[in-house]
Amino acid sequence: MNLYEIPWRLVPNKIVRYPGGREIDRFRGVEPPLDDGRPEAWVGSDTRTVNAEEKGDPNDGCARCILPDGRECYLFEAVAENPSAALGARHIALNGERLGLLVKLLDSQNQLGLQTHPTRPYAKEHFGSDYGKEESWYVIGLREDTEEPPYVLMGFREDASRERFEAGYDAGDIRAMEACCHKVPVQTGDLFFIAAGVPHAIGPGCFVVEVQEPSDITVGAGKPRSPLPPEEAEAYKQRLLGCYLYNGCGYEENLRRYRIPPRVIRSGEWGRESLLIGPEQTSYFSFTRLDASGEVELLRTGFLQVAVVLEGSGRLEGAHTSLELKKADELFIPASAEPLRLFPGNHGISLVLCNPGSVDVRRAVHP
Repeated sequence: MNLYEIPWRLVPNKIVRYPGGREIDRFRGVEPPLDDGRPEAWVGSDTRTVNAEEKGDPNDGCARCILPDGRECYLFEAVAENPSAALGARHIALNGERLGLLVKLLDSQNQLGLQTHPTRPYAKEHFGSDYGKEESWYVIGLREDTEEPPYVLMGFREDASRERFEAGYDAGDIRAMEACCHKVPVQTGDLFFIAAGVPHAIGPGCFVVEVQEPSDITVGAGKPRSPLPPEEAEAYKQRLLGCYLYNGCGYEENLRRYRIPPRVIRSGEWGRESLLIGPEQTSYFSFTRLDASGEVELLRTGFLQVAVVLEGSGRLEGAHTSLELKKADELFIPASAEPLRLFPGNHGISLVLCNPGSVDVRRAVHP
């Protein structure tokens, strides 16, 4: 058996972080669904949480997989056994032997803290990381019991400036810093791209698929939790304020920048596949949504893919593969996997298919 010809099932996880987690349970059919302080699932991840050592688990954040021969191990262990077959030679040449992306399910019970993330050069200089953290949110569900309708904070307003933002920081006034940003109500199906440097916060009640660079670097908007000596406090402040991109605009222009309309890249009697995030937004990752009511072949790019079943059920088949799929199933598809056909169940099936950098799925449609 060639393990790298066959998709691998991923073991569902939940990561301890902040209040939330109920909607992940509900999505997975776990009863009773609970807000248990585990609001994120890191899907197909070889990325560790920034505080993994503090948690006592050096691999916290890394996904486990079940291989076709029945073994269960960390995904990064299975990849390391044959990186070329798992990731693809082109991926390794361009991105090295890491997956090059991070896929999450994220369920915010409360508004998350205002924050931003660094560009790759800024991350290298200030955090010693090869990855920055561009990210995207695809809203797949909303809570109905929040005090106000779900929203996100995203992008600076036209009247915001570094001076105004810094004044809020100096005063320890997070509300004043949040007031520099646009507040955007959200609906299921909304899609946002958050470039590095853009201020943002996911509001209460948002359940999203988050696709991003494989990094856990977050630059918040507040002062350090513990007092620092004056020189260190000033260095912390300048590193924080220097990470934000001060290019504010009006509300409608902000939506044009960061709320992305899906674009159909192929369709037929079987259904359609839409590009959600692609090269127009970032060169670091991409993902599509495949909605099928009839038999269809998966697009292959020569790179790995991470897949999540959003709705419905079906079967994935190849010469050596027959996998039954249902809502919330997670898969890692090796780069060298055999051709695969999707056979939807009676009510169809919908998946998100996530790709690392350098993949342009449009070329798989129009070589």
